[in-house]
Amino acid sequence: MRYTTEEYYDVQIERDARGFHVNMPRQRFDAPVSHYPEEYDFPDKLYQPHWEKACAWGIVEEKEGKIKMLACIETCPEEWSNRLMVTELWVHENLRRQGIGHRLMEVAKAQAVREKRRAVILETQSCNTAAIQFYEKEGFKLIGFDSCCYSNNDKERKEVRINMGYFLRAED
Repeated sequence: MRYTTEEYYDVQIERDARGFHVNMPRQRFDAPVSHYPEEYDFPDKLYQPHWEKACAWGIVEEKEGKIKMLACIETCPEEWSNRLMVTELWVHENLRRQGIGHRLMEVAKAQAVREKRRAVILETQSCNTAAIQFYEKEGFKLIGFDSCCYSNNDKERKEVRINMGYFLRAED
C-alpha cells in the first residue's frame, strides 16, 4: 500500500487576534516522494485488532496455488457517531485508473445506506494528492485534518493527516 507523489497540500496554520486561519495551497516537491507502511513500523494489513467489526471486500488472484490481493476496501462502523469509516482502500498499481477503486467505494457507500449511517469517512495524507483527487471525484469533502497524527513534525514532512467525508442524502 505504497504511493509516490510529486505534490502535496502545504498545511499552513496561523493565529491572530481574529482567530485561527488555515490555508492549504497545492505545492510541488523538488523530487518525487514515496511513502510505504514499513517506514512507520506499523504494517498495513486488514483486520487490525483496533478496528472492531471490520469488513473487507476485494479482488484476489490465484496463481500457481498462491493467492495475491489485487484490490481491497475495508470498512469499520464508528457506532458512537453513526458513521462508516473506510480504514483501507488499495488497488494494485497495474490496475489503477480502470474504475476498480470507484466500484469498491460504491460497496462502502451501499453498506452505509444499508446500515443507515449518516456519512462515510476516511483519512489520507496531504501529500497523497492522487488519492485526494480520487476521493473528491467520489463526492468526498475535506472535513478536517490532524497536523501531528503520524509524527510531531508532520507539517514539516508535508504529510499531514487529511480527513474526508461523504454525507449521505436523506433519500439514500
